[in-house]
Amino acid sequence: MRKAIWLLMISVLLAGSAAAQVYTPEKGSKVRKDIIDALRVPVKKELKQDVVFVIEDLNVDGNWAFLGGAPSKPDGGAPDYSATEYQEAIDGDYFDNNIFALFRKTGGKWKVVTYLIGCTDVCYATWWRDHKAPKSIFPYTE
Repeated sequence: MRKAIWLLMISVLLAGSAAAQVYTPEKGSKVRKDIIDALRVPVKKELKQDVVFVIEDLNVDGNWAFLGGAPSKPDGGAPDYSATEYQEAIDGDYFDNNIFALFRKTGGKWKVVTYLIGCTDVCYATWWRDHKAPKSIFPYTE
């Protein structure tokens, strides 16, 4: 009897961990579109121009997601940062054309928790701890 209870507990734990596995939403999927659209709103507002994202990492685990990539103009060129706070970093040669974002799904919608543009280091390394997000979605953590 004791062995059966122990096996049941292990099975439940394994089933729970299998249910919350990291995956990358496929291109064209609703999940991918919803996550990207959630980021597009604040980035478009901040950069004052239309943007698309060239995605290198998009990882989802349950209600959390991480995106790493680069903002781009719809025609494929780099955004014009001249009218933004980023121009000073570009001029000082401490800007990389990238974007990293953390999302959480609440109330059935993906929402941006935080994002950073132009990082020259691993600016998201502590986000898992700072925002209590699963480490599994990040390509690198401290």
